[in-house]
Amino acid sequence: MADTPQILSELKPFIKSSWEKSGFENPTPIQLNAIPAILEGRDIIAESPTGTGKTLAYLLPLLEKINPDQKSVQAVILASSRELVMQIAEEVRVWAAGSGITAAAFIGGANVNRQLEKLKKRPQIVAGTPGRINELINMKKLKMHEVKIIVLDEGDQLMVPEHMNTVRSIVKSTKKDRQVVMFSATLPPHTEQAVQEIVSEPELIRIDRKENVNDKVDHIYFVCEKRDKIKVLEKIIRLPEIKALGFVNDIAELTILSEKLQYKGTEFGVLHGESDKVQREKAIKNLRSGQYPILLATDVAARGLDIKGLTAVVHIDLPINSEQYVHRSGRTGRAGASGTVISIVNQREEKDLKRLARDLDLEVKRKEFYKGEIVDER
Repeated sequence: MADTPQILSELKPFIKSSWEKSGFENPTPIQLNAIPAILEGRDIIAESPTGTGKTLAYLLPLLEKINPDQKSVQAVILASSRELVMQIAEEVRVWAAGSGITAAAFIGGANVNRQLEKLKKRPQIVAGTPGRINELINMKKLKMHEVKIIVLDEGDQLMVPEHMNTVRSIVKSTKKDRQVVMFSATLPPHTEQAVQEIVSEPELIRIDRKENVNDKVDHIYFVCEKRDKIKVLEKIIRLPEIKALGFVNDIAELTILSEKLQYKGTEFGVLHGESDKVQREKAIKNLRSGQYPILLATDVAARGLDIKGLTAVVHIDLPINSEQYVHRSGRTGRAGASGTVISIVNQREEKDLKRLARDLDLEVKRKEFYKGEIVDER
């Protein structure tokens, strides 16, 4: 069982207990930087790569600030996708165990009356998509006057034209002394500029991606002709105990690949920007349960997706830059667990992969299959 790290030793007993049960050892760099700043009540803008523990970096200090005896909404967490909202709500449930703190999730597309029933139970933490949260505020059903903290999770996806005015409106519905914290895996200048309008003298926290390269994750690759990538992928899918997320650069490629695998009778799931809610939920559920060994996805569709125990990430199409490589690869080996990142490249792409690895100070090893097993190149 993990001891409570120094940074968490002053927090409420239920948080320390949850940490000890989690099996985590040391806080990650983003947690070490963000937790004290949030506890001090400062607005923050934080950038840290995927898989580095951003959710706990805001959730633990947020839980510390909630008064369980006060039956009103005290914290609002906004996220752009339904999946991410549901994941956040589940994390709150796990980490708030034994505290008396309750949470509820509110997503677009869900039955409004059912969501109003949830509000009648007076949760202290609300997680939701901007459109639905704003709708509940405008209906005067979600009262914001007791809100102490607003979190923008995956902030670069929230500070886009389609959500920006809604997010601003939600923040404006709270009192002036509330705290706003934004977390993102990438922080382009336009996002930083947009969020500056709703925060007050924010502290900027940037965690360099090299600080977060998990040394328990192996980075390997196979070289083949482009047309043979599917054969390598099939061998990866047949590996024992595999639970993988495979990345393809666009929907057209994904469709072609899916048709070929379907023709061969392979079990797999698909996730892309045009998948509807039911298709998405089924695909994710079947991967989590082990019915599918792999979920094929585009980058947009996999945004904010956290699948526990993912053993591998497969770059079927090579990422276009080092940020994308880190973003995708961070899905496995989360919070210090082990995992494997596999790239399937042709000879030209091998040079690009080696350049990405140099940029990230990573060692990538060339492998091959022998009798269905991964071996060093002979």
